[in-house]
Formats: sequence, C-alpha cells, structure tokens
Amino acid sequence: MARRPKSQSSRPPRRAAASAAPPPETTRDKIIAAFLELLAEERIERIGLADIAEGAGVTLADLRGEFASPLAILAAHFKAVDRAVLAQDFADMAEEPPRERLFDVEMRRLEVMAPQREAVRSLMRSVRNNPPLALALNGLAVRSQQWMLAAAGIKTSGPRGMLRAQGLAVMLAPVLRAWVHDDDPGLARTMATLDRALGRGQRLAGLIEDLCFIPSRLCRLRSRWRHRHNRDDYDRDDYDRRDDYDGDEEAAPA
Repeated sequence: MARRPKSQSSRPPRRAAASAAPPPETTRDKIIAAFLELLAEERIERIGLADIAEGAGVTLADLRGEFASPLAILAAHFKAVDRAVLAQDFADMAEEPPRERLFDVEMRRLEVMAPQREAVRSLMRSVRNNPPLALALNGLAVRSQQWMLAAAGIKTSGPRGMLRAQGLAVMLAPVLRAWVHDDDPGLARTMATLDRALGRGQRLAGLIEDLCFIPSRLCRLRSRWRHRHNRDDYDRDDYDRRDDYDGDEEAAPA
C-alpha cells in the first residue's frame, strides 16, 4: 500500500506496479489496448479510427460496434482503471484519517496506470493546445475522482461532493506531471507532490465548508427575522384591537 514520504509517515511506500499489462482478452479490451499503444506514440488528434482498428486486428464494423469515438475508448479506459482500484482491499486503512486514505487510494491509482505512463504523457501534451479535449478529460477525471473519494470513505453526494471531486481533479494535474517524469522506483517525487496537493486541498475543503455554511446560516437568520417580524405584526395588531376595545368600553353608557 502506498504511503507518504518518510518525512510525513514512517510507513514504507509500495513499489510501483509491474510495467507489463495483462494481455487483452475481449474485442473491447483489444481495442482499448491498441488505442493506448497508439496514444503512447502519437497525439490523440492524429489517431484515426482505421489506425485503431488495424492495431486491434478488428474491422471498422467491430470497432463501431464497441465504441463511437476515440474519446469513448478513453472513457472506457478510465472506467477500467477505476474498477481495478476499487477492486482492491482497503480494510487496512479504515482507521486512517481521510487525507491519509485518499493519499493511499490515489497512489494505488497511479500504480494501476503505470503501464500507460507514455499514453498519459501524450494526452498531457495534447491538452495544452486543445481546450475541447481538456474539457472532455476534465469530465472523465471528475467522474473518476468521485469514485476515488468514495473508496477513501469521503462523501461525494450533493454539491459539496461535486466540488470535492472537481477540486481533486484539478489538484491532481501537477501530480500527474510529476508522475510521468518520476524515474524513481519508489516514486518519491510523485508522493511529495501528491502530499502537498492534498494539503492544499484540505485547506480548500475547509474554506468550501465555510462558504457552504454561509447560505444555510443566512437562511436561518432570514427565517428568524421573518418569525420576529410576524410576531411584531401580531403584537401590534393585538395592541390595536385592545385599544379599539378599550375605546368602546369608555364610550358605552354606565
């Protein structure tokens, strides 16, 4: 199980996963594997559908039957990585604080992604000059990070959960940049970058909690003000009715 650098934790880090991915079994798996191999050598905008079909040893009809576009293949890869991470046993970190649990989950994710490091590097080059691709990848990353947060036992429901996932996806960008250039088998540079990112995220999460608390507090104050305002109106009306009644009593004959 991956842990923080020694300065942060006494537990040793896990070694990176083996660089060889298991051989693909289904047509779908073959297509994804072929696409990732091409992506490691070419930018995504230069990869054609025919290239993917040829690399996978399938027809264009087979490719179309499985995927609608290269981006759909990439989304399937993200999902496969998510499932590989979520299938692992997290029982040994149940007593850890949330930040430590999330650190562990994200390092496990990088281990699963190790065979596709060059493909990730290629995507990061393409994103710099391709805003639509960046937007699409952000959507995939946010979805994946929702599952990673859930694996770490952190709530993902509601607006706060979406903010957590989006913030985490953004904060992990420098972690990925460090990871693709980290030649250390122990991934010390990557772990240090991830630890700093999660530290910033923890402070940001506190700010988000404060900001989310403000509207609810304002709603309570507004409700309290309305109650007080209605009560004042009731007291004023009751006072006026008593004045009218007293006036009638004084005007009545003895």
